[in-house]
Amino acid sequence: MSYPTPSAPWHPGETALQNRMGVAERMAEIGKKVIRTELIEQHREFYPLLPMVVLGAVDPAGDVWATVRAGRPGFLTAPTPYALHVDLPRDLSDPADAGMDGGAALALLGIDLRTRRRNRLNGHITRTSDTEFELGVEQSYGNCPKYIQLRSMDMLDDPRRPYTGTVEEITDLDAAAKSLVTRADTLFVASYVDRPDGARQVDVSHRGGRSGFVRATKDGSLVVPEFTGNRFYNTLGNFLVNPRAGLAFISEGQLLQMTGTAEIIGPDQVGGFAGAELFWKFSPKKIIRREARLPLNLDMTDDSWSPNSLATGIWPENARSASGL
Repeated sequence: MSYPTPSAPWHPGETALQNRMGVAERMAEIGKKVIRTELIEQHREFYPLLPMVVLGAVDPAGDVWATVRAGRPGFLTAPTPYALHVDLPRDLSDPADAGMDGGAALALLGIDLRTRRRNRLNGHITRTSDTEFELGVEQSYGNCPKYIQLRSMDMLDDPRRPYTGTVEEITDLDAAAKSLVTRADTLFVASYVDRPDGARQVDVSHRGGRSGFVRATKDGSLVVPEFTGNRFYNTLGNFLVNPRAGLAFISEGQLLQMTGTAEIIGPDQVGGFAGAELFWKFSPKKIIRREARLPLNLDMTDDSWSPNSLATGIWPENARSASGL
């Protein structure tokens, strides 16, 4: 199998999906131009503006987790193009924290919900203390603003305050978790591959749609439509190589995180759904719920919807108008 180099950044899972969707030749050229091994000046200026960051990490058991962490703007800085400095205290209440030791692979998504800008970065951690680390740049690239709802991002509390709430582990989606998931218009998904050279490559990404775009099935799994995007297929390509996946949902400060496995399914297994090319089914293995964990106000108004999201479908059983983030 052919694995990525800076001039050909896609791994076999990604190229398999690109071939399946008829875009491999175009993506081979685009990848060489947009996947970088350093932070461009625009990205170096972008990260310090953010009051939150989305991270993807793998715990010692090999389970991958997505998480959302807040910080005062400036907690992410890039003194050089080759590493992002992250000033973020460790948080033992967060299951993703177990995958944030020095030397660990980490994925980072910088997303500004006020402007729909988002940029992605993955690499390995060089930890300098329990409150700071450097994330070396192995892959850095921008993403389009599709399916991102505009939101305020006002700080409600000191983001460095230690968490004193309850960490609740549930084995299955209960009524409250199902309600959150099926009202959601946004989720974050983490995935990873282990390459033949022993290097681990983690990814974390955003998925958005109309409120109700995620379906909770009777068997306890979730079905997520894959809308037309940049055709990189980072997440789905990872699933083809390694089915482990982690999801994170936010609702009024609550953070609902789950780790499990994912499989790609075709429209013939699900039926028609406006805007969807493919679907993936997530089966949770472990679910963590933390109330009042994210100290940010993420309100949106009626005119905050992404036009791309409004052009997509929802599951009939989820039909409603309220936002769930």
